[in-house]
Order: sequence, then structure tokens, then C-alpha cells
Amino acid sequence: GGSLFYPLAAGQIKKGAYVLAKDKFPCKCIDYSTSKTGKHGHAKAKIIAIDIFTGTRHEILCPTSHNINVPNVTRKDYLVTNIEDGYLTLLDGNTEKTDVKVPSDEIGEQITSDFENGKDLLVTVIGAMNQQ
Repeated sequence: GGSLFYPLAAGQIKKGAYVLAKDKFPCKCIDYSTSKTGKHGHAKAKIIAIDIFTGTRHEILCPTSHNINVPNVTRKDYLVTNIEDGYLTLLDGNTEKTDVKVPSDEIGEQITSDFENGKDLLVTVIGAMNQQ
């Protein structure tokens, strides 16, 4: 449980941290800079972040004193036990998970070919904002 995200002052965001772009896209911060205080007295944070699911680049500008939402990101490792109809069958101890699609990129092709060649595969599933 818990909430999908929590607020954090923009001035506390660090490179490599997760942030929520436009309050719905979970992203990883790849660059962070601040500008000097302007005539209105607020330093601005400039955060460049990449969507953890789509790879889309987002730029977030906001005063360092304002809150920015940070997604709760989960990471879990699973053993691949089967691939059927474009979905992975994953095992974590005794719990089976069958709702993860094979990625539609070279990673997905690598997983499929390695699995067909009989290799033991461990995949990491990242979840945020009810997506994975």
C-alpha cells in the first residue's frame, strides 16, 4: 500500500532521484541545476528527467522552495519461468506473476532468445504510479 507519491522540496532533489513530471510521469532525474535568486527572491530549480517507462525526456522548472511530487518506486527481482502470448511468467519464491508483458525492444528480444536457449533469467520489475 501507501500512497503513489509524496512531496519533497524541489531544492532537495538530487541527480539519480525519482521525480513525477506533470504529476503523472515517473521519471529519473539525470540533470539538476539551480538559478540564482531573481528580483522576486526565489531560486529556481531546473530538473531534467527521463521517464522510467518510456524514456521520454521531461524538463521541470520550479522554485527550489516549492514541493515537487516524488513517486514511490518499487523494484523486485523475478525468475522467468515461461513466455507465452507476449507475457512473461515470473516467479518470486512461491508467488507466480503473469501480468508483465515482454518488452517490445531489444531487451525483450534478448529475454526471449535467452529463455529459448535454456538460460536461467532474472528480471527486475520496476513499478510506479500503478504501472510496471
